Amino acid sequence: MRIYLVGYMYSGKTSVGKRLARQLGYAFVDLDELFEQRYKISIPDFFSRYDEAAFRKLEHDMLLSTADMDDCVISTGGGTPCFHGNLDFIKAHGLSIYLEASEGTILNRKANSKKARPVLDALMPDELRTFVSNQLNQRRPFYEQADLRFDAENVSIDDICKAILNK
Repeated sequence: MRIYLVGYMYSGKTSVGKRLARQLGYAFVDLDELFEQRYKISIPDFFSRYDEAAFRKLEHDMLLSTADMDDCVISTGGGTPCFHGNLDFIKAHGLSIYLEASEGTILNRKANSKKARPVLDALMPDELRTFVSNQLNQRRPFYEQADLRFDAENVSIDDICKAILNK
């Protein structure tokens, strides 16, 4: 079985995914890390050299490669379900779970994170809030089509994992 975690940046997909995979005895796959390993370039470096369209195409190819994986939890990128029919692929090849986080939670987590996010890092603080709000509104209709949906901001990682396991 494949479990795909979807949601915006900083929604907790990697943290929940690692813990959930451990509890299930599954492998954990971070699509962004898989991208970096396969193409031997960090995502921030890729974005500095190429455009988003090139990234989305290669990301799509990475997603397709997960069809051959069994018993794994896959953390997708924030935009993964929104391009190239990826959400249809995800739903056809596994259980999709949306980890929902508000704009405020996302901005707070970003402020406390050291991880580079090329799309967000170039923005001034006032532009950042508008950008995140707009992108969340664009992506939410995709995320909300997931098989299951969990609040990713008012509960602990353990509680989210328990809720998923109970489903």
